[in-house]
Amino acid sequence: MARIWKFGDSINTDDILPGKYAPFMVGEDIFHRYAFAHFRPDFAANVRAGDLLLGGKNWGLGSSREYAPMALKKLEIGGIIALSYARIHYRNLLNLGIPAFESEAAQVLLDGEEVEFDRDSGKIVRSSGEIIQLPPPPEFLREALKEGSILEFYKKYQKFPGE
Repeated sequence: MARIWKFGDSINTDDILPGKYAPFMVGEDIFHRYAFAHFRPDFAANVRAGDLLLGGKNWGLGSSREYAPMALKKLEIGGIIALSYARIHYRNLLNLGIPAFESEAAQVLLDGEEVEFDRDSGKIVRSSGEIIQLPPPPEFLREALKEGSILEFYKKYQKFPGE
């Protein structure tokens, strides 16, 4: 089961991981413990592997800090569903193997709700039995996710997925 963590519009990279908690400031081994430290202080201590984050418009705006999505990767986030993404951040998520879905489902699901989530098909099943179908990741991304990320795929096959 995945738990839903709902956020609003315009969540920026400093909301995700404030700069003063960057890996070079606090250490590579613990920086992820400060994800959403100022925005939602209970997050890092309570998030579980596979949980889903929901956002509104323009998720990940601001600087293109790779350590913000890297903190989410270290916390083993199952994916992010938002109405829209800042393009550089979106690419960073995919590069790191964090599925990022653009969907109106971000407005329907509830904070704290427990759901079943199938990353490959994009299917969410609510406890009521209602099924929400996200647009499934494209084939090249599913290939990369099987290896952990686009980078890991490249390291293994010396090519990008879909080539």
